[in-house]
Amino acid sequence: MTKTADLKGSNFTLSVLHLPDENISHALQLLEQKVSQAPSFFTSAPVVINIEKVSAHIDFSQLKNGVEQAGMIPVGITGCKDNRILALAREAGFAVMTSFKPHHTNHTELLPTQVIKTPIRSGQQVYARNCDLVILNNVSPGAEIIADGSIHIYGTLRGRAIAGASGQKGAKIFCNNLQSELISIAGNYWLSDKIEDQHWKSSVMISMIDDHLSIETLSI
Repeated sequence: MTKTADLKGSNFTLSVLHLPDENISHALQLLEQKVSQAPSFFTSAPVVINIEKVSAHIDFSQLKNGVEQAGMIPVGITGCKDNRILALAREAGFAVMTSFKPHHTNHTELLPTQVIKTPIRSGQQVYARNCDLVILNNVSPGAEIIADGSIHIYGTLRGRAIAGASGQKGAKIFCNNLQSELISIAGNYWLSDKIEDQHWKSSVMISMIDDHLSIETLSI
């Protein structure tokens, strides 16, 4: 029996570079800085460029080359409704992506909490869709755990933890020993260099306050 290819939708973690204006050099400098801070996370990672605030012409070829030179892979652009600008982006090799905010109702069905007892190894990705995620073990460097709800880690977190993946700002991350490469809630993230300042190897609760991440040390 001949096997055929199949095309399906899926969920992936994508970084988004927001351009505040048409001056792309400043944005590319920021990108280079982020890659140098966490090369294991950002090198060869896909990135989408949001040009919603760009009102003037920009050089999309220069933008694409700059992203590649910084070490990331430019996937597409989003946030623009000007057909002329979209055509220029396509000519430079960008895909045009449409972002959307998740639609929530009072009747959203929440799934039971997903519980994992085994270690999450480097290179593994776990996604708890429409529920909380509980890890009763360690998360290794290079591993990624994602949940639409909150994340509870009863071991050491050395990889990446992404809560509120569908935009839930009320999601939280609880961790017994924080040594993470990256923590994120609803698209807002901290890298390890910022965590190391005060909260490294601590038991913490991470939440969103006024659209910014907040880390509270827990006493056990």
